[in-house]
Amino acid sequence: MNPWHWLRMAKWARRPPSKSRVKLVFVVLVLCLSIAAVERFIGWPEALTLEKPPRFNLKP
Repeated sequence: MNPWHWLRMAKWARRPPSKSRVKLVFVVLVLCLSIAAVERFIGWPEALTLEKPPRFNLKP
């Protein structure tokens, strides 16, 4: 492990994150997982899918 990881772990052991920070991280994690689950099981909406631009052949 990198020595910086040990320093960061020591810092977190001395001053753990606040409860509000932990709640924020969990809310963001749940939001990301729910979006991934909707995309996986229901599918991505056709209206939000980008169309590939046409390729132009510039050779005469």
